[in-house]
Amino acid sequence: MKLIRKLYDWVLNKSKHPKAPWFLAIISFLESSIFPIPPDIILIPMIIANKFKAWLFAFVCTISSVAGGIAGYCIGSFFYTTIGTIIINYYALQDQFISFENLYKQYGILIILGASFTPFPFKFITIASGLFHLNIFLFILCSLLGRGFRFYLIAILLKIFGDFVKKFIDRYFNILTLLFFVILIGSFVLLKYL
Repeated sequence: MKLIRKLYDWVLNKSKHPKAPWFLAIISFLESSIFPIPPDIILIPMIIANKFKAWLFAFVCTISSVAGGIAGYCIGSFFYTTIGTIIINYYALQDQFISFENLYKQYGILIILGASFTPFPFKFITIASGLFHLNIFLFILCSLLGRGFRFYLIAILLKIFGDFVKKFIDRYFNILTLLFFVILIGSFVLLKYL
C-alpha cells in the first residue's frame, strides 16, 4: 500500500507539471488497446490537484482513449492473429472472445457504450470491434460518447466535490486501493467466466 500511496502522491505532485496532459494522454491511449490499468487512476488525482484544468484533462483523456481505441480496432482488424491473440491470451480470455462474436454482432453498439463507461476492460471491446468488423464510424462515435461521458462526469464531480473527495481519499486510501483492485480483478474474472 505504501508504494501505491507514493505513486498517488507522485501523480498529485506531477499533475501541476506543464507536460502532465501528455502523460495522461499516453496512459489513456495505451489503456484502450493494451494497458491493463484504467486512466481514471491518473485522471482523478490530476483533477483533484488542479481543478482549474478539469475540462482539459477530461478532453485529453477522452480523445486519447478514443485514439487508443482506434489502435485497438486496427489490432483486431488487421493484426489479430499476431498482436491481438497475444493481448487476449495475456488476459486469459481466448474462449470468451470467440463465444462473444454472436452477442457482439447483435448488440455491438450497446456493448461499446457500456464498456466505454464502465470499468470493463475497454481494450477487449476495441479489439473485438476490429475483429468482427463493426462499422468504424459507429465505433468511433460510440467510443466518443461513452468515454466522453465517463471522463467528463468524473471532471464535473471532482470540480464540485473535489475537496471532499481529496479528504476522503486521504483518509481511506488503503481501503479504496484495495476496493479498486478487487473491482479491476473482478471485472477480468467476470469476463473470463461469462
